[in-house]
Amino acid sequence: MDMKQSSSWAMADSYDANLPDYMTEVYNWAYVDPKKVRWLDRNLVVRVLLFFNDQRLIRAYLNEIREGMKVWQVAHVYGDLVKRVADKVGSRGIFHLTDVTPVQIEHAQQKLADKPWCKVMRRDAADFFGEEGVDYDLICSFFLLHEVPENKKYQIVNRMLELLPKGGKAIFVDYGRPAKWQPIRYILKVVNRLLEPFAEALWNNEIKHYAREAEKFVWEKKTFFGGVYQCVTVRHKECRGFSK
Repeated sequence: MDMKQSSSWAMADSYDANLPDYMTEVYNWAYVDPKKVRWLDRNLVVRVLLFFNDQRLIRAYLNEIREGMKVWQVAHVYGDLVKRVADKVGSRGIFHLTDVTPVQIEHAQQKLADKPWCKVMRRDAADFFGEEGVDYDLICSFFLLHEVPENKKYQIVNRMLELLPKGGKAIFVDYGRPAKWQPIRYILKVVNRLLEPFAEALWNNEIKHYAREAEKFVWEKKTFFGGVYQCVTVRHKECRGFSK
């Protein structure tokens, strides 16, 4: 199937029955409706939604990438992030991007159409088993966990860690628990009540809480903007430099 055919399929299939219920019931306005997606998929929108912290959070991800790496990103992200990741990986590497929503697949394919080392796949991250013969050096969840229900958080975190080889690294960039002095905390309280019902779980739980065998990994956490955002990196304990 060529890119044009795939894009047409994605648009026609935007509301198909295979979408998870939470996508159509909670996030239709953000990720499913093609007209709204076309409006939202802009760098400026990302910048405003992240209170102008977008570049420092993107750098936290990009700084982990070296040319020639094999990278799996578990969901599409608005703006130019996926193109920047693909460029950083370079033609000697591999960049795999998965998403569950057809219109997100379409947008990702358009952005990466001129980069043959990239592959966009319609898969649920919780059910993705990787590609045969590919051991990912880096697996990234960029602002996905706060958007999925609690059971899906467990599934995604554990699938990422199951596919993480010795020597590889997983990275989670997402919302955290804002400090009480941070005024954005109270804005987010309202936003979460209205639009993001699954987000505050990350205020109450560390990301490693969702891992079945968290003790097998080294978890390193950095916070930004008074705790509003977090970047958590994960590696196997027995890797060089992380052994007991």
